[in-house]
This record gives sequence, structure tokens and C-alpha cells, in this order.
Amino acid sequence: MSEHVVVERDEGILTLRLDRLDKKNALTRAMYSRMAEVLEAAQDDRGVRVVLIEGSAQCFTSGNDLGDFLQAPPTGLDSPVFRFMRALFEFKNPVVAAVAGPAVGIGTTLLLHCDLVYVSRDARLKMPFVNLGLCPEYGSSLILPRLLGQAKAAQLLLLGEEFSGEQAAAWGIANAALEDGAATLAKAREMARRFLGLAPSAVEDSKRLMKAPGREELRQVIVAEGELFNQRLRSPEAIEAMSAFMQRRAPDFSKFA
Repeated sequence: MSEHVVVERDEGILTLRLDRLDKKNALTRAMYSRMAEVLEAAQDDRGVRVVLIEGSAQCFTSGNDLGDFLQAPPTGLDSPVFRFMRALFEFKNPVVAAVAGPAVGIGTTLLLHCDLVYVSRDARLKMPFVNLGLCPEYGSSLILPRLLGQAKAAQLLLLGEEFSGEQAAAWGIANAALEDGAATLAKAREMARRFLGLAPSAVEDSKRLMKAPGREELRQVIVAEGELFNQRLRSPEAIEAMSAFMQRRAPDFSKFA
């Protein structure tokens, strides 16, 4: 259980709200476990028609809590973070995300596995895996080049460049960029409610058909990424990068060149 994930049911909408604002909604093992448990239970709950994932009107998530992450890093594909992402990847009903403020690391990666994504115009998305001595995660190395092209994907994955909500919408990572966080949360909830008026089995079948092409290839990439990610967590480069982050200094990779 985690008090930092608020779970709400409203008719057929199941909401997962990140609620750790004093830490910019940084994600802990307990938070991942809680979200995984909820999604796994909802998978066979016919009363759940759609899932809504959101933070606050100011912050989606700053990514992994590095202190928690370094204390007990993932050791395999059954670790809490992978369990959550697997539950999201396998979820058969629509998943809607509302993003305002920062969406760092997995905060951006998870959006690639949602069905509808709404962002604030000033949202700040970033995948700084290489910056931390790591590698892309959960299918992003396959999805982004196909969605954006190799050149743009290289900016985001190799350089870890930050991009705005408006850019996310223009590039097809999000459905729309809204004026501010409050408008974004409202729009995401509005769109989630639209699924309540649709034939549930037709929605489920249609999502499965849409996701089917390349699904097995994506599974294989996810496994390969996960294994390499876990290896890289213990690499000297990653140790230097994360130590530098915790010490608020620039990392020194010169000795690894």
C-alpha cells in the first residue's frame, strides 16, 4: 500500500492520482506496487471501463525517487516498476493520462502505453536515461523512432532533450495540449467519461486490434531493454551519474571515454 497513490472509483472510471507533491510526485517502489496491484485487479473487473492516470494541476511526476531507487534498484522484470509497466502494457481497457508540469523518465515512457494523453502546454517532458548512464526503457527505443523518425528520437533518447506539451501534441505523443493544468485534468476526465457511453466489448476488441501489429516484437524489445537497463544500473557510468545527481554536481564521464 502507498498513501501517495490515491485510488478513486466514479461509475466506470478508475482514477490513479499521484499524490506526493512535496517530492514532485517522485515514484517509489511502494507507489509502483500499489499502481500495479490496482491495475491487475481492475483487469478482470467488469465495472471498470476506463483508467485515468493523473498527478496534480502543477506536477505529473519527476520520475523515479533516486534515493529509493538506489537503495533497492530493480533486479529483474518482476521488480515493482516493471510489474507496473507490464500491467499498463497488458491492460485491456482504455487508459487516459493527464499531464501537467514535469513528466520525467518513466513519467514520459508510460504515456507511450496509454490510449489517450492530454498535456498542459507548459508541460515539461524528458527521458534522461543516457544522462543517468542508463538506456531507454519499456519499448521507447522502438516506439519513438517509429513515431517521430530516427533524428527526432535521437534528440529525445540519446541527448535526453526536454520538450513541451505543445511539442508532445504536435509529434503525436499526446492528443492535445491544453491551456493549463486545470484544463488538462478536466479534459482528460471528460474524455474518460465518453467511454462510459460506448459498448464495452467493442472498445476492448478495438483496442486489442489496434495494438496487435508489432505487439510481439515490442514485447521482445521490452525484455531486451529491461535486461540491459538492469545491467546498466550497476555500471560505473550509472553510479557516477546518479551520485553526481544526488550531490548536485555535473557528472564526470571523462574516465570512461
